[in-house]
Amino acid sequence: MDIAISLVGGLGLFLFGMIYMGDGLQKAAGNKMKDILAALTKNKLMGVLVGALVTGVIQSSTATTVMVIGFVNAGLMNLNQAVGIIMGANVGTTVTALLVSLNITKIATFMAGVGVIVYLIAKKRKVKNLAEVIIGFGILFIGMDLMKNAMEPLQSNPIFVNLITKFDNPYLGIVVGFVMTAILQSSSATTGLLIAVAATGVISFEQAYPIVFGQNIGTCLTALLASIGANKTAKRAALIHLLFNVLGTILFTLFLRIPVQRLVYMAAPVYVPRQIAFGHVFFNIINVIILFPFSDFIVKASEFI
Repeated sequence: MDIAISLVGGLGLFLFGMIYMGDGLQKAAGNKMKDILAALTKNKLMGVLVGALVTGVIQSSTATTVMVIGFVNAGLMNLNQAVGIIMGANVGTTVTALLVSLNITKIATFMAGVGVIVYLIAKKRKVKNLAEVIIGFGILFIGMDLMKNAMEPLQSNPIFVNLITKFDNPYLGIVVGFVMTAILQSSSATTGLLIAVAATGVISFEQAYPIVFGQNIGTCLTALLASIGANKTAKRAALIHLLFNVLGTILFTLFLRIPVQRLVYMAAPVYVPRQIAFGHVFFNIINVIILFPFSDFIVKASEFI
């Protein structure tokens, strides 16, 4: 029971910190994010870069994709512009995974305190917004630390260890990643939870990697829900997001998982949480490189479906 309380509390703080940090960044940037999205997407390659940049700033690929669906629904953007941003959003969301794989809880906790002090004494709105970013960043790591500490007793629990060993089947891992992300509505939160489990030493990178694939499919659910009341073109934009991640998962599961795992071991030889973060980065960047030349076909497939 204590484990469940600490885990839920840590996850809540992690999500709150991530949202609070993203909101602070959005306020600090004003309407520039929307202006950038609308103005700099004349070609698809620029769309990929803009999608990665915006998502890296607001810390949510779902938020970027939902924004794009809104633009498409309003007629401000066509599908050829949208596909680039959606691909880029997948790359931008890897920033969160890289952040949470760093072991800087003490520094982040100190930053949260500094952020609160700055927020209380600041008079200017922009300074307060930046203080919110710092507070959110600190709370995110405090939540991550709580989750890690909650998981530690489970490494000696035979039932939990036995359950984790079942993830040797990559297809089961994909399903678990999808379900967890569909429930939490955030691939970043699921990645944080996975990294917390990995920090206990009960799961290897080989077992964790397919869960990352499933997370990328699960994160499409929010965009699909957001498109329900939208027009047909906006529904196609949400479907492009799903197709991109499903195709990427198929490519990695059947052909690329083992070679990319070797790359990850070269980049991070020992620490599993960092391997998960690098694996997440490689998954999304390689998918964009492979699928970008076929973006027109993905758009046509969405129209056909």
